[in-house]
Amino acid sequence: MALLTSAQMAQADKLTVASGISSIALMENAGHPVALAIFQRWTPRPVLVLCGPGSNGGDGFVVARLLVEAGWPVRVALLVPLDQLRGSAAYHAGLWNGPVEVMSPAVLDGAQLVVDAIFGAGLSRALEGAAAQTLGAASVRRMTVVAVDVPSGLMGDTGVDLGAIQAALTVTCFRKKPCHLLQPGRVLCGEVVVADIGTPASVFEMVAPDTFENNPALWLDELPAIQPDSNKYTRGHALVYGGYPTTGAARMAARASARAGAGLVTIAVIPAALLAYAAALTSVMVTPVADQWDFERLLDDLRYTGLLIGPGSGLGDPTRERVLAMLKTGRATVLDADALSVFEHDPAVLFHAIAGPCVMTPHEGEFKRLFDEGGDKLARARAAARISGAVIVLKGSDTVIAAPDGRAIINANAPPTLATAGAGDVLAGIVLGLLAQGMDPFLASAAAVWMHGAAAAVFGPGLIAEDLPDMLPGVLRGLQMVGKS
Repeated sequence: MALLTSAQMAQADKLTVASGISSIALMENAGHPVALAIFQRWTPRPVLVLCGPGSNGGDGFVVARLLVEAGWPVRVALLVPLDQLRGSAAYHAGLWNGPVEVMSPAVLDGAQLVVDAIFGAGLSRALEGAAAQTLGAASVRRMTVVAVDVPSGLMGDTGVDLGAIQAALTVTCFRKKPCHLLQPGRVLCGEVVVADIGTPASVFEMVAPDTFENNPALWLDELPAIQPDSNKYTRGHALVYGGYPTTGAARMAARASARAGAGLVTIAVIPAALLAYAAALTSVMVTPVADQWDFERLLDDLRYTGLLIGPGSGLGDPTRERVLAMLKTGRATVLDADALSVFEHDPAVLFHAIAGPCVMTPHEGEFKRLFDEGGDKLARARAAARISGAVIVLKGSDTVIAAPDGRAIINANAPPTLATAGAGDVLAGIVLGLLAQGMDPFLASAAAVWMHGAAAAVFGPGLIAEDLPDMLPGVLRGLQMVGKS
């Protein structure tokens, strides 16, 4: 589940060599799983291996040799003159008995499978020259590409594309990198295989990663469980502020909170909205609040253990006042949608008001209204969490969950069917349900995002947001089975 930056992976390689595995053996170990993955997916066919000047190119020479030993027709093209190779790359190039061609688009002629071993994650600038021209020509021809480590031109730490082309398969070693999950990298990598190359477990402990791929193993032990002596109050009481005349968003959030396990869920609404909400809800309670004083009096009830505002709440002063009132309680609070956008012109007021556990769930547009952060998605989410003091759930097909202390989780289980109106409201409700039960905000956010994606996957095509809450019991049953195994 841990994701390593390019620098951390380089550190891991150095520590592995220091442990007694030579760099030559490590490169041999890196090439074997690439060849194996090719054997498992394709029948023998003409292969062109594109090699760069560094370790990635050395891996490519290993792959080429292993394919030839298995009887495949293989050619190698090198970006630099052969005598410029050094170290382990030069050693493995010396074991290659065939000719080495000069890299150019012309070398693609006759090939049916291309192995991209030019740069991997070792490039920190845009792809250019013969490498860019050759890969670009392969893309135009729609050739099948296997990338070693990452597609050349894709930034390993960020997923930013600076000239990479689509790979059908990417084989990386030891651990994934952020680019394997962050868009557009996740799409460009195609299928991702993580190979064991003999790196000792002790190396992982020394690298100390702080970025992870979302997986139940990260938070399953902390997921709230119903105890034999539980009652509705011990399972938490979630409070949602309901907007009007837009009522669907808050209703979906409230149902999601209940399905996520909150023992009680209440929606607070203005008196004019009471009938509209009450007619559409059964197990979720509805209570009227006439004004700000009435709302603050409601918050005096300490039995409310989790608070949510934003879905359908509107962009006026009432939303702003109720956000600040919720935050003042110091209780776990989820801010979504309008509760974020209403502070567009003075985000510092919002950040200063955070006095307890807080989760913000912005999409990119809402994020930009509050944070003037540049860079890649992972860096922006981390900076926003640090500045605001809240856990940031920066939504998308590659949702990033970032904690103020620098930890981050990237989610990868969300199907494209989640691109539907109201899905974000349901996600906010799931977060609320877990927070109301006392779960840690960072882990609750990660669990909610994963459960949200799993629920959508269970439903399949034709999904609309209101389908999601009813999929959660099945997801939770599956998680219970995992926990017992």
